[in-house]
Amino acid sequence: MGNPLSYISSIEPLNGGNYGSWREKIEIALALSDIDLALTDPCPIAPEDPVRAENESEDDFNARVRDHALIRMQYDLDRAKWDQSNRKCMMVIKSSILEEIRGAIPEYSTAGEYLRKVESQLTVSSHASTLIKGLVTMKYTGGGIREHILRMSNMASKLKPMYLELKDEFVVHLIFASLPKEFEAFVVNYNSQLEK
Repeated sequence: MGNPLSYISSIEPLNGGNYGSWREKIEIALALSDIDLALTDPCPIAPEDPVRAENESEDDFNARVRDHALIRMQYDLDRAKWDQSNRKCMMVIKSSILEEIRGAIPEYSTAGEYLRKVESQLTVSSHASTLIKGLVTMKYTGGGIREHILRMSNMASKLKPMYLELKDEFVVHLIFASLPKEFEAFVVNYNSQLEK
């Protein structure tokens, strides 16, 4: 693959519509650069300091303290390596996201959390866009009119958990717009009613 830095710089920035290919290329770039430890391994957990047991001799406790010093030293080395990986991963990830998108993503302390948030925001956004496009472009193609209305109402209700709730009146107008001319009498009759 050549120089990992040139591979990183060749990645098309995340623009919202290219999440799948962007994520794959970011993961490859981080692996090729050998800095993906923060994404592949959990953050090391600090070992607890030894506490002298009630009936433990001074020599036994001191031996445990010496053993713990080695464990602590290994933890400190592992944690420093993991922290460095995390910092570098965050730098590469953030630098490969368009500023408009990056500004909408909250700060997280780990690269793994940050990537999960990017994924959740973009998949929710993509799903919402698909639902909205479906509602606006859907046309009645035959079959039961009731099923058509329920299908569109169901699509609109799926927007509520995404804080994109559409007013019922607007959904009714989208449904009317999806109907062919042969349903004009139905639309006029509905619009002439005082209570909707």
